[in-house]
Amino acid sequence: MRPNVVVVLADDMGWGDLGCYGSAIPTPNIDRLAAGGARLTDCHSASAVCTPSRYALMTGRYAWRGPLKNFVLMGHGPALIEPDRPTMASVLRDAGYTTGAFGKWHLGLGWRHRDGSVRDAFAPGAVLHDDVETDFGRDIDYTAAVTGGPTELGFDRFFGIAGSLDMPPYAFISDDRTVGVPDREKEVYLTEQRPGLQVDGWREDEADVRFVGEAVDWLRGIEPGTPYLCYLAPSAPHRPCVPPDFIRGRSGLGDRADAVCLVDWAVGEVLQAIAERGETENTLVVVTSDNGAPMIFDDDGDMSQHRPNGDWRGQKGDLWDGGHREPFIAFWPGQIAAGSLLEAPICLTDVLPTVASAAGTPLPDGAAEDGQDLLGALTRGESLPMDRPVVHHSLGGRFAIRSGRWKAIFAPGSGGGFSEPSISALFSAGSGKAHANPAWDADHPDGQLYDLSTDPTESTNLWSTQPETVTTLYTQLQSICQSDSSGLPFDVLPGLQVRG
Repeated sequence: MRPNVVVVLADDMGWGDLGCYGSAIPTPNIDRLAAGGARLTDCHSASAVCTPSRYALMTGRYAWRGPLKNFVLMGHGPALIEPDRPTMASVLRDAGYTTGAFGKWHLGLGWRHRDGSVRDAFAPGAVLHDDVETDFGRDIDYTAAVTGGPTELGFDRFFGIAGSLDMPPYAFISDDRTVGVPDREKEVYLTEQRPGLQVDGWREDEADVRFVGEAVDWLRGIEPGTPYLCYLAPSAPHRPCVPPDFIRGRSGLGDRADAVCLVDWAVGEVLQAIAERGETENTLVVVTSDNGAPMIFDDDGDMSQHRPNGDWRGQKGDLWDGGHREPFIAFWPGQIAAGSLLEAPICLTDVLPTVASAAGTPLPDGAAEDGQDLLGALTRGESLPMDRPVVHHSLGGRFAIRSGRWKAIFAPGSGGGFSEPSISALFSAGSGKAHANPAWDADHPDGQLYDLSTDPTESTNLWSTQPETVTTLYTQLQSICQSDSSGLPFDVLPGLQVRG
């Protein structure tokens, strides 16, 4: 019997946010999954920010191979996944699964503008980055269906939001239409929210609860014996952190930690629905996150009491491990041994080939070219390569590569993340364009090289003393980036300069 598949992708939940990774935040549902299944300690998102990370999870392909070379989309960003590209949903639906997605999409949609136009991410000169959106979506015809979204990429059912809770439009989307029409200015702005339109009665603290309710209702309506893929993408604990009243105060560590509790509650509700169907034994559950947690906001909690990225250096957006090292739990009773611990490096590009393997369906030719199948390691104890190269990508579009014990960062500081020297160091003052050869800071004259076997917190830069290693890793990165027709985006990867 083919297993059901549940993938839970939290938003900005760091490596150190879960109890099973040493956190003080109570996460009993996810901790039970870890105790009854496998916990992976060296999992990396394919990007340190959300849109490219979600693209990679859904397609098994690094997002920089496509049009998005840096940053993220906003709520009105164009559809980013090509219509004919295999996705986790389309692969399983073609294998006979019913498929549902609930929560944050953030991969762009084909919004129809009032002049009839629809933005195309693949058109020459396409503008993807619209942090200051044209009229913040006020020129969108919200009575028209969106295109290029989940229901055209393999999902039979979608209920969620276009981007993050800090982005307009402030409205739910059911399949391909907004629930109601965003026709009025946002009434109350929370932390970091951008201006735009909302539907009547919009409330952020109801969003994740509604996602979970829709997912559970969908699960309960599936015909017995029909295999399913349930993709649940909570908005929590991304800002604004607005835990509902029944969650608020649960952690004792503030609203952000309570939002992690909200993710744990969501997992528990889905697990209960699966148990009610009598399908726990035949369901593969994966819980992970899209990137590291931000650590720059004072109201997110006391970092002396809780470090959301554990002891890893950096935070969301960064090339240091805190930006992209993620929790990853896999649970499948009778197939994955309870209490398993996997320490080999993996990437969220691996999820698609793994769930396809679990479903017993082959991938289409050319699909998931940056992923590897983890099923043998999870279910049969097979070894994963410890020297597998994994490419890291920052908010600012800079690159790093991890290969075996070594990690090379081809950028100054955080690589254009949120840590100092931050994204502003990569940009000309007021121009909005990245420097071809940015000013390197004094501590990292040309780049960074770390021996993670002896320096897992990336504190001692060996770039100048190990030039041969830097050159080897640079060549390896070039080879990976040039492995398809997209080529290597040299405008965001400066030429190699090693001081001997």
